[in-house]
Amino acid sequence: MTHIDLDRPTTVTSEAPAPRRPRWSARSRRDFVVFLAMALPNLILIAVFTYRPLFANLQYSTLDWTLGATTARVVGLDNYVEFFTSDDAPRVLGTTAVFTICTVGLSMVLGMFVALALNSRVRGTTFARAAVFAPYVLSGVGVGLVWMFIFDPGYGVLSWILKGLGGKSPEWFNNPQLALTMITIVYVWKNLGYCAVVYLAGLQSLPSDVMEAAAIDGAGAARRFWSMSLPLLSPTTFFLLITTILSSLQAFDLIRVMTPLGDGTSTLIYESYLQAFGAYNRAGYSASISVILFAILLIITVVQVRFVEKKVHYA
Repeated sequence: MTHIDLDRPTTVTSEAPAPRRPRWSARSRRDFVVFLAMALPNLILIAVFTYRPLFANLQYSTLDWTLGATTARVVGLDNYVEFFTSDDAPRVLGTTAVFTICTVGLSMVLGMFVALALNSRVRGTTFARAAVFAPYVLSGVGVGLVWMFIFDPGYGVLSWILKGLGGKSPEWFNNPQLALTMITIVYVWKNLGYCAVVYLAGLQSLPSDVMEAAAIDGAGAARRFWSMSLPLLSPTTFFLLITTILSSLQAFDLIRVMTPLGDGTSTLIYESYLQAFGAYNRAGYSASISVILFAILLIITVVQVRFVEKKVHYA
């Protein structure tokens, strides 16, 4: 039996606490200085050339200001009220929606089919990939001028072909609906290569062992595409959906070159340009349209990231 001496004091030993590392040690300060040296120039450039114009545009949108005038009158939200209550709002918003939906949908669908064709292992695919992507890197002004010659109803290439077939070239530039169709065709042609190359990269990153196993099990090419390739390409589709929508909503150069008056092709960004630099010189009203476009871009991006991304399969 063990006896315990109650009169003898007992000592309780405990481990000494680990020394706390100083929050701002010499190494932490050195790393922070390196971070500032690398990031601060970029942050300054972003603040000066992105956020400063953004907040300045918000201020201008509350002014009744003629471009070039030295004075302006504060009108608050009157510019926004005027736009949404005017007859131009349904036309401009409708044109923007139709142009964006058509260009994004056609670019992505056709880009997918082109990528499937370019993914084949045959001779000449390297040249074909370069040829498909080349229009995307060309100047929008140059592309617009070339296609104006093609669509010209008097001496254009398309008119010559239609006359040879016994037909007549439509008045692409005088009919607002045909003008929007013309701009959509040219924009899809120019940006098709971007979607095709991105989809091609996604197709080449798919796990080959999974595809080979499905083929051995008897799944045909169409079944493999719809049941396996397309779901696995959802991150690529999500990326293209965001970038192509943002790009289409900001399309300007082709519209400016091919339809300078914006008859039937006046989207939000081009309407903002016409109000500021056209016959109106209404810089304040133009700024309010730009803010509306910015709000639409922000809402679309947030909705896509918040809700559409949930359907994306990253695994």
